Formats: sequence, C-alpha cells, structure tokens
Amino acid sequence: MEQEGREEEQPSSSQTNPALSSDHKDSSSLCEELSPLEDIVYVDKQAVEKLTNGLISHYLPDLQNSKRALQELTQNQGILLDTLEQEITKFRECNSLLDMHSLFTEAKFYHNKLVSIRKEMMMLHEKTTKLKKRALKLQQQRQKEALEKEQQREKELERERQLTAKPAKRT
Repeated sequence: MEQEGREEEQPSSSQTNPALSSDHKDSSSLCEELSPLEDIVYVDKQAVEKLTNGLISHYLPDLQNSKRALQELTQNQGILLDTLEQEITKFRECNSLLDMHSLFTEAKFYHNKLVSIRKEMMMLHEKTTKLKKRALKLQQQRQKEALEKEQQREKELERERQLTAKPAKRT
C-alpha cells in the first residue's frame, strides 16, 4: 500500500520532466523548478536487468580476451624472469671461473718467482761457501807465510848472533 501511495504521489514523466511538457522554458527556469525528489527516476527492474545483461554480453568477451592475454603475458613474463635468472647465474659462474683462472695464473706466476728466488738463494749459498773456504785457505796461507817469515827472521837473527864476534873470556 505504501508503494501505491508513492506511485500516486509521483507525477507522470511528462510532469516530472518539464522539458518534455508542451510548454518549453529556458534552462535556468528548469533548474529552479526541479526539486531533489523530482530528480529520482524509477526504472523497471526487467529493463535494468536487460541493460545489464546486454552491457555484460557486449564487454565480457573483450574482457575475457584481455584477461587471457594478460595471463599469457604474465606467464611469459615469469618464463622470461626464470630465463634471465639462469643467464645471470651463468654469467656469475663465468665471472667466478675467470676469477679462478686469474687466481691460478697469479699463483703460477708467484710460484715461478719463488722457484727462481730459491735457485738464486742456493747459488748464493754455494758461492758464499766457496768464498768462505777460499778465505779460510788464504788466511791459513797468510798465517803460514807469516810464520815462515817469523821463523826466517828468527833464523837470521840467530845467525847474526852467531856471526857476531864474541869477546873471549879471560880466565
């Protein structure tokens, strides 16, 4: 009953919309005559449902196609990300191999340098040992010569003493 009362209270569409009435008035006077209740338009539920279904049936295939395309793009993007991650891993492994190669090259260089230093040290040790032996021999020879000179000098002194005239002893 309330709906009947409301329907009775509602003016007809020609009365609600003054632009549809026979007497046309300018837009400024139209805005003044419309009240908030007069702005409400009642539409049949079946019409709303048909319009909704029509709108859905019109846009739904495109939206579903777009959804499938987005899903495919998302899937492809995931595959690309996985592939990119694998490539990054390969590059890192390659870089680590290059780093290891450079480390081995450097280790080989320093090993060769160490071997050459070791050989040089052994050669220097041999030379110093020979020089020490030679110095010892020279020292022994000089000592021998000095001893011989000393002995020679003592013999000469002894000979000079013997050659020196001695006064005879008086008895």
